[in-house]
Amino acid sequence: MDDRSLLEGEGRVMTLLGHMGELKDRLIRIAMALVVCSAATMAFATRVLEWLIVPVAGHEDKVKLIATTPSAAFGMYVKLALFSGAVLAMPFIVYQVLRFVLPGLTGREKRALLWVIPGATFFFLGGAAFAYWVMIPPSLSFLFGFWSEFIDQMWTIEEYLAFVTGLVFWVGVSFETPLIMAFLSRLGVVTAQQMLAVTKYAIVGIAVLAAFITPTPDWLNMTLVMVPLFALYFLGILLAWLARPRVAPTGVPVGM
Repeated sequence: MDDRSLLEGEGRVMTLLGHMGELKDRLIRIAMALVVCSAATMAFATRVLEWLIVPVAGHEDKVKLIATTPSAAFGMYVKLALFSGAVLAMPFIVYQVLRFVLPGLTGREKRALLWVIPGATFFFLGGAAFAYWVMIPPSLSFLFGFWSEFIDQMWTIEEYLAFVTGLVFWVGVSFETPLIMAFLSRLGVVTAQQMLAVTKYAIVGIAVLAAFITPTPDWLNMTLVMVPLFALYFLGILLAWLARPRVAPTGVPVGM
C-alpha cells in the first residue's frame, strides 16, 4: 500500500470520527434540551393531566381510570413532564436532527431551515389539536360502547395516557408531511410534478398509515384520518410547487 492510499484511508477514518463526534455533540444538546424543558414543565404536569382526561370526564358511568401500583401516579407525573418537555423542545430537536443529516447545506438551504423549524411546530400543533378535538372523542365513544353489555370498563391511567398521547403525537407528526414535501422540493430532491405523478401510490400509503394511526378498527375513525391526510398530501404538492427553486435566465437557481 503506497503513501497515497494510507492518506486516503486515514482521511476516511478521520471523516468517520468527525461524524461520530458531531452525532455525540448533537445528542448531548438534544438531551440537555429535554432535561431543561422537562424540568420547566414539571410545574404544569397536573394541568396537562387535567387536559388529557377531559375526553373521559362525564363518562364515569362507562369507564373508570385506575392506578394498579403505589408508584403509578408519581410515574405518570414524571412521564407527563417528559412528554411536555419533548413537545416544548421539538423545534430545537428538529433543527439538530436536520443539521446532522444534512451537513453540507448551502447558504440557500440553511435559509430554508428558517421556515422549516417554525413550520414544523405549526403543523405538529395543528395535527395534535385535530387528534385531540376531532379524533379522540369518537374513538372513545366506540370503545365505551364496544361489548359494554358484557364488560365493565376500568382502564389503568398508564394505558389511557399512552393511548391519548400516542394518538396526539403520531397525528401531529403525520401533519408535517406538507412541510417535508416542500422542503425536499426546495432542495431539488423531488418536484411537485413528480409527487403528483405518484398520487395513486400515495393513496395506498396514506391508507396504510391511517390504519396504523387509527386506534380503533371502525371505518369512521379511519376515514377521519384518511381525509385530512389526503388533503395534506395535495397541500404538500402545492407548497412544493411554491417552494421550488427559481431558475434565473442563466440556469442558476435563485436563492430565497
